[in-house]
Amino acid sequence: MKAAIISLNGTSSKLIAESMNNYFDKVDMLNIKKFEVLMKAGSMQILYDGESLKKYDCILARGSFKYAQILHAISKTLEQFCYMPMSAESFLIGHDKFLSQIAFNTKNISMPVAYYASSDQATKRTLNNISYPIVMKMPNGTHGKGVMFADSKESAKSILDAMGALKQPFIIQEFIDTGGKDIRAIVVGDKVVACMERKSISGENRSNIHAGGKGYNIELDDITKDMCVRTSKTLGCDISAIDIMMDSKGPLVLELNLSPGLQGIMKATKIDVADHMAKFLFEKTRDLKIKSTKKETGELFQELGLSDKKIKNGFHEMITTLDHRGKRILLPESVSKLGVLNEVDEYVIKVAKNKIIIEKFDLNNV
Repeated sequence: MKAAIISLNGTSSKLIAESMNNYFDKVDMLNIKKFEVLMKAGSMQILYDGESLKKYDCILARGSFKYAQILHAISKTLEQFCYMPMSAESFLIGHDKFLSQIAFNTKNISMPVAYYASSDQATKRTLNNISYPIVMKMPNGTHGKGVMFADSKESAKSILDAMGALKQPFIIQEFIDTGGKDIRAIVVGDKVVACMERKSISGENRSNIHAGGKGYNIELDDITKDMCVRTSKTLGCDISAIDIMMDSKGPLVLELNLSPGLQGIMKATKIDVADHMAKFLFEKTRDLKIKSTKKETGELFQELGLSDKKIKNGFHEMITTLDHRGKRILLPESVSKLGVLNEVDEYVIKVAKNKIIIEKFDLNNV
């Protein structure tokens, strides 16, 4: 099976690619900057480096909010042809903190109280009616960038004026004092495969590793693990990172990260997160291919008017006469279709009395 990673070819993507090479036959690293989308009436074509994108069985797409639109277009076009662990919509919603919070709210996922206003005037009214300190976030941003703290109404208004001059919308969120700590959990499928507590450095409220925070291995309780998995599934993600903080009433989701860095959490937990991701991608791709093959085979049997119930030791059995052309035997059309035999591949033919076996030649088995 062939797989590809769409990214900026950063360290985390390379770690995942190295692990995927242990499972997939071939893994390509594709630079997101080389992608183009060609749209015509009723169709959309994905180009890579000016050429039609090759076919893959699995594609892992990673990228920051700057590439949300093109990642959405790529996924929307390709997810029907191969396995992609993130839904197309997740790139639009997951890279927007406000839209993410709306999605989480509909699923009753606990979060810090947040406010969003459509105008500066409405926001200033909000500033008069909330308790301080507060957190002010831009809807887009990664690694803790675009996150500001205001300890009074005056400082909040100063930030508001600055953001207004830059025409930047933002979310106001209640500040929960956790001593500069939060938790990052990596979700793969239905499991939390690794989790670390992040603690900010002195004088810094952000605990992100990219902002200088330090990570320490921890184990989550089952209720918190379940919340992390539900959060990931809410945005249609099979792979993600969930950032949470522990309140006196329980865990609160801060945000979801579609393409988390792995170096920090792998160092803190001593867990090979990249391998967990690679193995999951392989198993999911394999299962979907088997399911797809069974479906295609069933449809083909119906098309040929045959029964797909006569299967013995993994082989479809049928009783038929052979079409002899001189000293050669012409296989029935149904056999060629079910065996996916073509003129391009090479085959090994094993012959014994009253038996002929045709198998596709695999260089790896030589």
